[in-house]
Amino acid sequence: MYFYKLKDKILFSLLKYEDLTEIYENEAKESKDSIYYLNKLNPLKSRKKFCIYDSYLIFIKEEGINLIHKKENFDHEIPGWILSKIKDRKIIGINTNYPNWKSILDYKHPTKWKVNIVGLGDVGSTLLIGLRLLGGDCIDNIGLYGLNKNSLQRLEYEVNQIIDPFNNQNYPYVNILEEKDIFNCDMFIFCASKSVPSINEKIKDVRMIQFEENSKIVSYYAKKAREYDFKGVFAVVSDPVDPLCKVAFISSNKNENDNIDFNGLAPEQIRGYGLGVMNARAIYYSKQNPKTYHYLKDGRAFGPHGKDLIIADSIKNYNEDLSIYLTEKTVNANIDVRNTGFKPYIAPALSSGSLSIIATLKGNWHYSSTYMGEVFMGAKNRLLPSGTEIEMLNLPKPLLEKLQSTYDKLNCIDCSKF
Repeated sequence: MYFYKLKDKILFSLLKYEDLTEIYENEAKESKDSIYYLNKLNPLKSRKKFCIYDSYLIFIKEEGINLIHKKENFDHEIPGWILSKIKDRKIIGINTNYPNWKSILDYKHPTKWKVNIVGLGDVGSTLLIGLRLLGGDCIDNIGLYGLNKNSLQRLEYEVNQIIDPFNNQNYPYVNILEEKDIFNCDMFIFCASKSVPSINEKIKDVRMIQFEENSKIVSYYAKKAREYDFKGVFAVVSDPVDPLCKVAFISSNKNENDNIDFNGLAPEQIRGYGLGVMNARAIYYSKQNPKTYHYLKDGRAFGPHGKDLIIADSIKNYNEDLSIYLTEKTVNANIDVRNTGFKPYIAPALSSGSLSIIATLKGNWHYSSTYMGEVFMGAKNRLLPSGTEIEMLNLPKPLLEKLQSTYDKLNCIDCSKF
């Protein structure tokens, strides 16, 4: 291993960097702070920054489903003090094939977050209420931006008047934004949407109907994020969540000649919030069948907020039939709500939106979509000061094959034309 010092930070790598100041391992060992691991990966297929939460990640050659599935019989000798830092989540991985990778050394993780929301329709306004009620200990301020000025003014009036007067609880202040201020925040939440099918339209996968129109909107804001050199989290709540995340990544990283230069949003800055409600729906249906009641404790949700979702009834004792049953019930849950004559937005706005976003800000485990190689794919994860940690599991072969199939299908969606 090689050890370096840059901007008073300790770095190490298996690679030789001629332009960095090399130091001895003993000096590196003395650091009580987080240190940085440098690697070179294809930037189109890998993250710029990530948490090293398993020693396997030091030797990784590419990213994909291997970020979820734990590598067996992995045998590499690593110094004990580095293993200790891995255990404490104090090693930050950096892909130095990104042109501006050194900026990561200057990043400071927020202690209390400033959050801005674009799109205050049914989902956005419900999500806002959830953040106001539950986010007081991690959110400092919530900014609102949308096209309907009367709706924004109404929300500013009413949401700021949601107060329990005698419990000393902090509530994030809500204010209206000008467009030039939407990226003056730590997290930008994209809830804008167009072409939502009416409840009278009989459509199997409602989410993908919105793809083209919502891609144009998210692309616009992703390019704005590049323009403002946004360093925070770009959160996508609108459907279809996972492909829209990829559109945001590609659009943000195109220059004026429409060529990808990787000077826009880093992939790990973009997170999709759609899987939380799929897990919640799986829990709802699991409680209706004694054979699946164990899902709450042992089950997991993977994949997109849509038809290629995977619900695993248990990661300890995986049952294919029960998993298929829960997956089908969960995927069709939105149709069940639409059949009542209403659009299904309350549970998504709160389970995928408010609750999952608050868990993200607090560094807690939750469901969201993060970048895995070439696609954004949902899994249990948490956002730490050192980066994203994705839950690594010993997956049974049938489940692993399903995950790979879903991954391949997501990778086939063309997100480059917007």
